[in-house]
Formats: sequence, C-alpha cells, structure tokens
Amino acid sequence: MFAPPDINLDEVASRVNYVGSPEHKDFPSFAGQPRPRGDASLCPREIRDAAVVTEWLRSAIRRGSTGAPWEQGFPRYAWHKEAGTVFEARLVNSGDGSYKGYPLNEDEWPPGIGEKYD
Repeated sequence: MFAPPDINLDEVASRVNYVGSPEHKDFPSFAGQPRPRGDASLCPREIRDAAVVTEWLRSAIRRGSTGAPWEQGFPRYAWHKEAGTVFEARLVNSGDGSYKGYPLNEDEWPPGIGEKYD
C-alpha cells in the first residue's frame, strides 16, 4: 500500500468516481451492455449500484489502501474489502479520476490489506 506523504487522501477521494467496465460484467449495468473478457474476473451480480461502489472506492482511498504509480494526482490502484472479498479498482482516466473495478482471488490480494480492513 502506498500513498505519497504530501497527498491529502480525503481530497483525492472526493474527486474519484466509479464508472465500471462491461469487461467485468455478464449482465447489463450502468457500465453498459456486457462484454466479458475471457481472462477478466466477473463482478458479482448483486453489485448493481454505482453510488455504493463509488463510496467503496472513496473509502479505500481515504484509508490509504492504494497502489502506485500515482497519475495526475490519482492512485493507479485502490483496494476495498467487502464481505470477505477484495475488490481492486483501477484508474481508467487520470484526467477525471474514473475507475473500473473487479474482484480478486485471495492469492492476488495486495500485501497488508488485512491491516487496512480488520
């Protein structure tokens, strides 16, 4: 987990937005019609509210659950743990702080995620 010492995480969190990606969906959603990639993990079908996932993203950034590099003031990665699953958010537009996200297998979880959420 990494956040530069001169970064105000609350301010960064206030500027990010979750837009999703049809590559990680097998159902129509706010991200558009599904176009799942064969190598992409699929988001759980019960996660359908972009506002909820945006709050997960903002919470992850506020707690410093972020990964380098930082691009135009935004972390490339942020991780949120919910109900025993870790979701990785990946920056897709560094100009406006838009992210997509997807669940990780346990062997892909970033080191130290337990310290941030337990």
